[in-house]
Amino acid sequence: MDNYLSMQPRPEENTSAVEGPVLIIGAGLLGASVGLALRAQGVPVYLSDVSPTVEAVAQDIGAGLSLRALAAAAGSSTVDAAALLPAEPQLVVAAPPPDVTAEVVIDQLRAWPTATVIDIASVKAPILSQVLASGADASRYVGTHPMAGREKSGPVAASGELFTSRPFVICEHELARKDSVKLAQTLGVELGSTITYLTVEEHDRTVALISHVPQVMSSLLASRLQETPLYALGLAGQGLRDTVRIAGSDPSLWVQILAANAQPVVQTLYGVREDLERLIATLEDPTAAGARLDIAQLMSEGNAGVARIPGKHGGAPAAFAHMTVLVDDTPGQIARLLTEIGELGVNLEDLRMEHSPGQPVGMVEIAVNPNEHDKLKADLTSAGWKVVR
Repeated sequence: MDNYLSMQPRPEENTSAVEGPVLIIGAGLLGASVGLALRAQGVPVYLSDVSPTVEAVAQDIGAGLSLRALAAAAGSSTVDAAALLPAEPQLVVAAPPPDVTAEVVIDQLRAWPTATVIDIASVKAPILSQVLASGADASRYVGTHPMAGREKSGPVAASGELFTSRPFVICEHELARKDSVKLAQTLGVELGSTITYLTVEEHDRTVALISHVPQVMSSLLASRLQETPLYALGLAGQGLRDTVRIAGSDPSLWVQILAANAQPVVQTLYGVREDLERLIATLEDPTAAGARLDIAQLMSEGNAGVARIPGKHGGAPAAFAHMTVLVDDTPGQIARLLTEIGELGVNLEDLRMEHSPGQPVGMVEIAVNPNEHDKLKADLTSAGWKVVR
C-alpha cells in the first residue's frame, strides 16, 4: 500500500521469521506491546481497536498502522480491513478484553480464509469451547498466553520488551493445524519469550494458582486498608507494599478474568479457605496444647512452597546471601553503588529498593553468592558505604 511507508516508519527489511502482514485486534497494553516488538523487526503491523483513541495512541507510539488512519488517508468513511490491507494477514492477534475475545476470534476466522488467528487472553478453555461450537474453521485457531503484564493498562504503558524472557504458553488443540501452531511458536520466539505447551485445562488451572488467586489475595488484603488511619499506614514497610502491589490492577479487567476462570480459581480458594480456617481456629486459643506447633507447621509449609519456585536460571532456587546498603536519596547514588560493586568483580543475583520511612535515605537490598558476601561487605564499608545487614 503506497501510504504505508509514508505513515509508518520501519526498518529497511523484515528481520523477523514472521513475514506478516500481522493484524492486531485490540491495541491496549498487550496488543500494542506485540506490535512494538514486531515493528522493531520490520514486520508490517496493522491495528484495530474499538476505541479510536486507543488505536490512535498505539499508532503514535509506533506499534503499527491504524486501520482508521488508513481509511482516512484513502478518503473512506468505512473501515474495511479487507479493502485496506495490501494482502490477507499471515497472522491475526486477537487482544481485546477477555469477555469478547472468543467473538473476535470467530469473526476473524470467518473474515480471512487462510490466516492463522491466535488470542493472547489469560483464560483459554472457554474461548476454545466457543470457537469449536461456532462452526468457524478452528484448525487455524491457536490459543496463546504471553505471561507478562503491568499494573498499568493501555498503549501508553506498552513496551516492545514486555515479553522478553517471559513464558509464552501455547495451548494446542487436536484440530489445530501444525503450520498454525508453528506460527504461534515463531511469534513467541520473536517476542523474546520462552515457549511452554499446555492443554487449555492445564493452563487455566495453572494461572488460577500462580496469577488469579494472588490477585484476589492481594486485593482482599488491600481492601482492609480502606479505613486504616493514615498514621498506621505511615508505618508500612516493604512487606505490605510487596503484598498489595498488584491490588492496583484494573477492576473491570479482573471481573472478566475471574468470571471466565471461576471454577479453577474456586478450587484453589477452597484450599486457601481450609488453611485460613485452620489458622483462625489455632489463633483463637494460641496457648492450647499444640497450637504453637500448628502455627510453625503452617509457616513451614509456606517456606516449602516458596522453595519450589524456580530460581534465577530455572531449576531449584539458589540460596543467596543478602545485605542492605543505605544510600542517600540524591541523584546518582544507586548508579555509583552498582558501579563500585561491578568494579569489585561481584555479580549481583538480585536487587530490591525501598525508602526508609520519613528519612532522606533509601535501602538497597542486594543478593550475592554466599562466598562473596563477607568480602563485599568489608569492601563496601571501607569505601564509605553503610552496610546495615
